[in-house]
Parts: sequence; C-alpha cells; structure tokens
Amino acid sequence: MNTPPKSGIRIPPDELEALIIALFEKAGTARIHAEIMGQLLIQTDLRGIVSHGTQKAPEYLRLITQGRVNPRPSIRVVHETTTTRVIDGDGGMGHWPCYEGTHWAIARAKEHGTAALTTRNHFHFGGASKYTRLAVEQDCIAFAVSCHRYQINPEWDILDLSRNSPLSFSVPAGEQPPVVPDMSMGFLPYDKDFFDRHPAAYFKVLGLSVIPQVLGGVIAGIHKQEFAPPQSPWESNQGSFIAVFDAASFMPLDELKAEMDRYMSQARATRPAPGYDRAELPGGPEWLCQQEYARDGIPIGDKDLKSLQEIAAKLDVETPFERFQHTRFAP
Repeated sequence: MNTPPKSGIRIPPDELEALIIALFEKAGTARIHAEIMGQLLIQTDLRGIVSHGTQKAPEYLRLITQGRVNPRPSIRVVHETTTTRVIDGDGGMGHWPCYEGTHWAIARAKEHGTAALTTRNHFHFGGASKYTRLAVEQDCIAFAVSCHRYQINPEWDILDLSRNSPLSFSVPAGEQPPVVPDMSMGFLPYDKDFFDRHPAAYFKVLGLSVIPQVLGGVIAGIHKQEFAPPQSPWESNQGSFIAVFDAASFMPLDELKAEMDRYMSQARATRPAPGYDRAELPGGPEWLCQQEYARDGIPIGDKDLKSLQEIAAKLDVETPFERFQHTRFAP
C-alpha cells in the first residue's frame, strides 16, 4: 500500500503539473503528450498513489532521453469494429494510447452501452486506475488491466506466474466516493508454512493473476516478435485491455447512484479494520486524499524531490521547489 512521505514539501497541483509538462516537452515529446503525462501523474499524486505518480517521471524521462522509449510515436488504430479497437503505441509511453483509447471507449459506450480496446507495442501505462477513473468521471463502469512481456521458464513453479500485473475496476456513486479497486496481482509472497495451511489463497491469487496476463498480454498481442528486441528499438514490452460500460444502460443513473450511496454509507459505517481509524472501501482513501491534497498541496518526499531536481537540471528546466520550502513537513 502507498503511504505519504515522512518529510518533504507540499506543492500546489497546478505548479507540479506545469513542471511535469515542461520536463516531458523538453525531453522531446509532443505538447499534447506532455500534457497527458502531466494530467495523469498529478491526478495520481492527488489520490495519494505515490508509487505511480510524479515519482515515476524521472525514470520515464531518462528512458526517453536515452532513446529507449519513443518520444514521438505514431499511435494508430490497427483494427476496429463499432465497439472495439486495437491500438498500436509505436514504442512510446503506454499512457498515450491508453488515455486516447479510454476516451474513445467512453464515447462509444455512451452510444452503444459498452466498448473495449487493447493496446500494444508501448512502455509502462502506469497504474490501472488512471483509466478506470477517466470512465467513472463520465458515469461509466470500467475495467482495466495490463501486463509486461516475459518468457515463462519451464523450471518455474506454477505459482511463479502470480506476477505484479495491475488490475482496476471502477463504479460511480453520488455523494459517496466511487468504488475503485486498484491493485497488483502478485500480492501474496510464497511462504511454505502459509501455503501448507492456506493453499486456496495462493490459487486464488494465481487465478486473479492470469486475468491481466491473458487480456492485457496475450490478447493484446504483446508477444509478437516485431515488438521485442532485437527487431524493435524500443522498450515496447507492455499492453493493456480496457473495457467501459455506460452505467445508465443497467438502471437509471440517479437510481444507480442512490443505491451505490446507500451501500457505501453502510459499508463506511462499519467497524474499521484492525489498526485503522476508519472503515473505507477501495477508492475511499484516495477520495479523502484528493480533497486534502487539492486544498493543501501535494506532499512530495525528499527523495523524490531530489530525483525530480536532478532530471530537471539535466534537461535545463527550472523547478518551483525553492518557492515552497515554507510548506516543509517532517516527523
């Protein structure tokens, strides 16, 4: 689970977004793609998902400037029906085809009830909830998974296939926070004693792990030889599967939101899990974080500040960090 940094400074979201856009544009990306990175990474930070927000920007920027990720891909639709698309990312960041594809799927779902897409031939797409949240903001239900390409070793144990592929669902609500599980599937490290006592837990994790690997990997087509080295010059090792459903296709939207609010309010009124001070379902903690961070600024830890400062210096981009030293926090 993500936890807030213990020491650092708070930066207003718009200041941080402007920095991310400037960094990606200076690294050679198109302005529109720099803006997508700014929007998605800052929205992730606002929800307290530190691991997949601006913390990832220095890594992405290094790969782009090293020529390992395509800064100006020609993203194209290689197959399409009324409600499905297959999108090729041309070796760029996965955020770009997934963001564009999700917006297309939302529009099609509003018209036809449902739409789905796969993406391939791109690098990391970030956390899966980046895309399910785009849909829930438009009163849609969504599902998103992704997978990295890897070769299965016959010497592995079958449980080794329980890898860290991401998966997210989202369902809108009214006044209550939307339900947005966002998780990695490799969440149960192997322990022989625990396995002997609870084998079903491991096989359930394995079953969940297969979903993103098949849909976001095999079905997405990431194992095609032309997308792998040495044929591809890019780190195009990831794919995705994203499905969107118009919530109003299942019941009137006001009724659906009222029912979700009833369920959520009852769930949040239960006793919290041991060690926690409040009961929340997936999406609740992020909802609370977003309200606080939008008001008080996004907390950026000292380690991440240093990484951002270093890549900004290499790209000759000025950072706003000095202006917000008065917001410094520490244990």
